Amino acid sequence: MTAEPSLSEGTSVTHVKQARTVVGWDKGTGCHVYMRDVDVAFSRDGILHVGPDYDGPATETIDGSRYLVMPGLVDIHSHPGEEPLNKGLWDEVGSPRLYNSSLYEYLTVLDRDDDSVRACYGVALSELLLSGVTTLCDLAVPSEGWLDIHAQSGLRVCVAPMFRSGRWLTRDGHRVEYEWNEAAGRLAFERALKEIDRAERHPSGRLTGMVAPAQIDTCSEGLLRDAYAEAERRSVPFQTHAAQSIVEFQEITRRHGLTPIGWLSKLGVLGPRTIVGHGIFLDHHPWTHWERTGDLERLAEAGATVAHCPTVFARRGISLNHLGRYRETGVNIGIGTDVYPHNMLDEMRLAIYAARLTAGNPRDARLADVFAAATVGGAKALGRDDIGRLSPGCKADIVLVDCKAPAMQPCRDPLRSLVFSASDRAVRHVYVDGRPVVRDGKVLTID
Repeated sequence: MTAEPSLSEGTSVTHVKQARTVVGWDKGTGCHVYMRDVDVAFSRDGILHVGPDYDGPATETIDGSRYLVMPGLVDIHSHPGEEPLNKGLWDEVGSPRLYNSSLYEYLTVLDRDDDSVRACYGVALSELLLSGVTTLCDLAVPSEGWLDIHAQSGLRVCVAPMFRSGRWLTRDGHRVEYEWNEAAGRLAFERALKEIDRAERHPSGRLTGMVAPAQIDTCSEGLLRDAYAEAERRSVPFQTHAAQSIVEFQEITRRHGLTPIGWLSKLGVLGPRTIVGHGIFLDHHPWTHWERTGDLERLAEAGATVAHCPTVFARRGISLNHLGRYRETGVNIGIGTDVYPHNMLDEMRLAIYAARLTAGNPRDARLADVFAAATVGGAKALGRDDIGRLSPGCKADIVLVDCKAPAMQPCRDPLRSLVFSASDRAVRHVYVDGRPVVRDGKVLTID
């Protein structure tokens, strides 16, 4: 449980006075709620007040009459150190004989040096901040200085250094092969754990770690089991890419006679700290043509989370089937940007539209559902109850949206105007841990 912060001596306090609309948190119902004409006060120690008539100290007072004040967004699956480099290459490219995936024939051809990785981070982290993201999960191969780049950005980052026992390749564009090196995978696992240790010791205090075997089909049974055991021992999240392609689904069913989710369940690596990256091709998906063995129910009963990243799959004509079904079954959903452009608000809008199209039902996904996924759903996946909501005692990760921006007009419902129309054009100020990281629509921390 979060506790209300005590104000440290000399701490700066920001007071947003009489905010037009605040997305507050109702502890009784466990839901976000609109609050009108109320105050929000916060410091580096956390959120101090959400409600009418704040009468405490303030070193900065903001006239809130034009602002929507909302919790910072939680992006639980992204690759910011590499994806900007792919712009203009993979937008309309996929292997036609590998179910239009770009994983096996295209993504393997690009080589990235340290300079390009740093440039990618500069672009992607800026995009994330400008779209209201305050917490990020970075699934990456560690690079020189990556922890310092994250710290400099001001974001709250859960680093997920990836490792695997093998790699995929295709020699002819229609068959995927795997080259295995268990010893190299074990060495990468050890290095990943050291990176997690470095992150958690980082002086910024905003970096944490996640155990992340890269993909279900490139990790041996032993590596997956040991990785999950290490996540349990450390009490940190565990994430792997699974059920992300038809090729992978066919490979796992060929090897084990089980779906990818069934295989994870048999290994004992599905649990409340498990995040399934993508989780699209389950036994109910019409493209898998597999017997119904209860994949959705397994996820729900385990308390696992699906990281839903609609943009990258929509490019290939692929979608989760469908968001409403996952939610109705009780599966926790978080949202991830995954690829360029790293715009969480656009990702939320596409998640809603894709769900409605796939279900053939305009009510399959509502804005409230997806906003919850992008905030408290992601927080739950990370095992945190102090982010993704505006409540006294929580971290002061806060976004101010300009309700008078042209793209927000007419502003009948601020969140609807933001997600369905204005997107990042209306984001004015962003705070992480009470510190400003975006001011007047400009990133303050990185170029």
